[in-house]
Order: sequence, then structure tokens, then C-alpha cells
Amino acid sequence: MKLAFSKPTDNDTQRQQLFTSFRSQGYESLQLKYGQYSEYLHQPACFIEQWGTEASAIASGLIVGGVLDEAGLETLRRLFQFAQVVGSERIIFCHAQSRQGLSSSDIVGFARLLSDLGKEAQERYGITLSLHHHYNQPVMYREDFAVFFDAADDRFVRLTVDTAHLVKSGITDIAGIIREYRHVIDNMHIKDIADDTFKVLGQGNIDFAPVFEALHEIGYEGWLCADEESGSDLLTALETCAHFIKQRL
Repeated sequence: MKLAFSKPTDNDTQRQQLFTSFRSQGYESLQLKYGQYSEYLHQPACFIEQWGTEASAIASGLIVGGVLDEAGLETLRRLFQFAQVVGSERIIFCHAQSRQGLSSSDIVGFARLLSDLGKEAQERYGITLSLHHHYNQPVMYREDFAVFFDAADDRFVRLTVDTAHLVKSGITDIAGIIREYRHVIDNMHIKDIADDTFKVLGQGNIDFAPVFEALHEIGYEGWLCADEESGSDLLTALETCAHFIKQRL
């Protein structure tokens, strides 16, 4: 398993600190929030010029949210181009469409559209498209996973599992999701939660022992990303999350 880190930053100083500190705690890469790379979308060479040999590790995973309308599709295709130039491995897509009022046929339609986009990303740009399920987004409930991946072409759209968003969505059997969808999981967002509030790893209510047991059982070799959204101090979170995960590997 490979260790990554992700955390929002409020300003350029924090972003600089994140980009230059992740290696010191043993992380191999970052998974960036949209605001951490969006200014470079039309000038990827500037990103490479600024970050040099670390550019591909810093931008290994690019997290983006949006809807699948014309503007959203244009943004994704621009992101594919940026990712190819800077050396990213995957686009992690949060489908910012409310789950309320959606039917199974709607989810099937999204699965087919994302499969087509994933094929384009992979075959034209060498990039993997990974769906990040999410609270109050189309793939939210346990049955949504089945509807989506029964319709999706899993050669071209993969799955990012977020432990805290599963719990927030009412799915407490995280290990069960890992075992059932082992064939499509390429990215794990390891995140804690308590009372619907994201916490630093180890400070929430999630029992991670079954999670890591399932990951070892399926022989998972993908990314483990400490997705830190508690609002805590950056350097403290980097160290705390790395220690938490390494104790369980």
C-alpha cells in the first residue's frame, strides 16, 4: 500500500508548507483539492517549473467536484490535459449532484457517462478516473454502489472509498464495502468522524481495525490517502495521520 495525504489549505503559505512537508512524514504523494491546482489548469508548464521533479508526486491525485453538464464535462477534459502534462495518476471525481430525487435509472446514466469519460481519460491521456462516493451525492447508499457499478465499465471508472463519508451516509460496514468492491477500488480516503464532524485520525468514532483487516485480506496495493478535513494544524495533522496509518499497515 502506498501512503498519500490530502488537506485543504487557506492561502499560498499553507499550500507551500503542504507541498514541501509531506515527504518528511513518509508520504509518497499528495492528492490535491481543486483550489490547490486550479490556477495552473491552463498553464501546466508553470506548475512543473515551480515544483520541478516533485510535480508528479505533488499532483499524483487531483480531486475535483462538479456536475456532468456541458461546463462540467469541459472542466474534466481540461483537467485530463493538465494531469497528463504534470504527471498525475488519477482524477478523483466528486459528483456534486444532490442524491435527493434521483432514480436508479439516473444513476445508471451517470455510470455510463463516467465510463465513457474514464475511457477517454485512460486511452487518450493515460489517466485513471476514480469516482469518490459522497454523502448526498448520487452514489451514497449501499444500494447505489450496486446500481452504479453494475452499469459502469469498471475498466474505465474506478472507486475511491472514503471511510467517513460511508459512515455519514449510514454505511457502517466499511470492511464489507472493501471486500465487495475490491475489484474496482484504487484509492482509499482514510478519514475519521464523530457526530457528523470530520476528525483527525484516531479522534473520531470509526473502528479502523476491521478496515485494515479487510485491506490486508484482499491484498490491496493501491493508495491509502489520509484525507484530513478536520481543520486542525497542518504539520500536526501530517504527523498524526502518518503515525496512525503506519501503526496499522
